Amino acid sequence: MDTIYLDHNATTPTRPEVIDAMAACGRAGHANPASQHQPGQKARHLLEQAREQIASMLGADLSGPKGDRLIFTSGGTEANNLAVLGIARGTKGTGTSGTRSQSPLSGKQPWRVVVSAIEHPSVLGPAEELLDEGWRVDSLGVTSDGVVRVEMLPGLLAPETRLVSVMLGNHETGVLQPVAELAAVCNDHGVPMHSDAVQVAGKLPIAFRELCVAAMSVAAHKFQGPLGIGALILRHDVAIDPLLYGGHQQAGLRPGTESVALAVGMATALELWRQERETHARRLQALRDRFEIGLRAGYPELVVNGGAALRLPQTSNVALPGLDGQILLVALDAVGVACSVGSACSSGSTDLSTTLLAMGLPRPIVGSSLRFSLGATTTKDEVDEAIRRILHVVGELRS
Repeated sequence: MDTIYLDHNATTPTRPEVIDAMAACGRAGHANPASQHQPGQKARHLLEQAREQIASMLGADLSGPKGDRLIFTSGGTEANNLAVLGIARGTKGTGTSGTRSQSPLSGKQPWRVVVSAIEHPSVLGPAEELLDEGWRVDSLGVTSDGVVRVEMLPGLLAPETRLVSVMLGNHETGVLQPVAELAAVCNDHGVPMHSDAVQVAGKLPIAFRELCVAAMSVAAHKFQGPLGIGALILRHDVAIDPLLYGGHQQAGLRPGTESVALAVGMATALELWRQERETHARRLQALRDRFEIGLRAGYPELVVNGGAALRLPQTSNVALPGLDGQILLVALDAVGVACSVGSACSSGSTDLSTTLLAMGLPRPIVGSSLRFSLGATTTKDEVDEAIRRILHVVGELRS
């Protein structure tokens, strides 16, 4: 039985054109782009060309004295860690001064960061690290539809607040967040804001400068690019401390030899999406709606978590009341339907989804929920067959 892959939010299959572009880099045998000789400078030219292409397609501008910066990372997790830890430790709370400050324990009040209650583990993890260091971490709540509550943010901002981090689109429900509104509040208070845009890049258009955030994370393997590369885009005036040391690459903010092939692959994948973005989004949303309508026809009790909010076109988080999500996940895998109970970074955990719990959903609903995420390779026939297999398994489990 052929597997129907409905876990594209975890990772997407790399496009053949991307593999070809990377293979061409490999065959060329490029030198280290940090080397000063001509072979090294040729590699550097390709690397910087890819950097500029990626930045431009994401609405950033690297040119001029106030140009944005794009730091290549190993993926979204590293980009989020660099943003949360690097910006929190690297600024004095204004997002503009770049002045280093004393230990968070040396003053009367601890330094603070604000993160939403529905963030990815790669944002919550570094926030917890700051908490262990004596910082205060404030949680920004969400509505029952999974939308961050903008009206709560002003009350959480204090002179000691050094960073706010809210994702652009949720990895579990697909619910889009009012990041531009939140960024406006942060900018009025002189607090830098970071947004994890990993699930949105390559699905919907992103304009970094129009969002008015201080930093934004993306990852190539979420939009049919290669595994092993992501990026953190920074506004020109944002001070940031590195997580790694021992090299001058990328202005010392992320030392280590950059991969020309991975950068070219990332740029190629994003360019291919850019050429198809309107039809791509429409097709995915049509398939997602077909999927949810088909499931509800056979299981009227179905609940679409976050279904009343604006969502990413490819993500469907559904609850099948009366069933155990973990058991259903295993049963679906046995019949060739690959999905998830939440973030791939939380796979293997038996804990209930923190995102769905933060939405205030009843625990039975949370415990019966699964995430299905579609991609560029998903077909209508696969969606219809997936519906048939899911309803068959549900019937077997209920009986």
